[in-house]
Amino acid sequence: MENGSSCFFSYVGFLNFPILLIIGASTLLLFRILYVIHRSSKQLHNRPPGPLSTLIVLGSGGHTAEMLNLLAVMQMERFKPRYYIAAATDNMSLQKARVMEDTLKNKAEAETVGTSDFMQIYRSREVGQSYITSVGTTLAALAHALWLMIKIRPQVILCNGPGTCIPLCAIAFVFKWPQLKSKYPRANYVGRLM
Repeated sequence: MENGSSCFFSYVGFLNFPILLIIGASTLLLFRILYVIHRSSKQLHNRPPGPLSTLIVLGSGGHTAEMLNLLAVMQMERFKPRYYIAAATDNMSLQKARVMEDTLKNKAEAETVGTSDFMQIYRSREVGQSYITSVGTTLAALAHALWLMIKIRPQVILCNGPGTCIPLCAIAFVFKWPQLKSKYPRANYVGRLM
């Protein structure tokens, strides 16, 4: 009888491990969210205005056209250097961004426009990919996004909803929090790295 009961308890313990892991991760996430809410309500330090390192996430479909239209009306000298990121399977978006950057450099002096860099990131899930196989590709996309965010350390992230931005925004959400939200109340804050 002892062997049977100890086997039963180890089986129950084995089943409880994933549940405890989920509870632990949920608790950490809850504390992080509460910390962000607490920090968002505090007065922010005034910084002298200067160029902001900017990450621009491009997406297929209409997302790239919308983003390039937004960038066309922005004061680009305030947002430099600029890092453009698109999905690894989306070559057209980066080509369009390169054309826009070349046009900017032809119109103005190189110092005022600033530098730009173009990168690709793994997609979390391809169109039509099963949800089960997307678990592995999502983990790979998160790891790649973490590496890019550590490398770039953007002060501003511009995205307009492509799925490519989800891992990048998740990484930004985990690391740092709003500094400009109180100054620009109509903005939607996602995350910020320092």
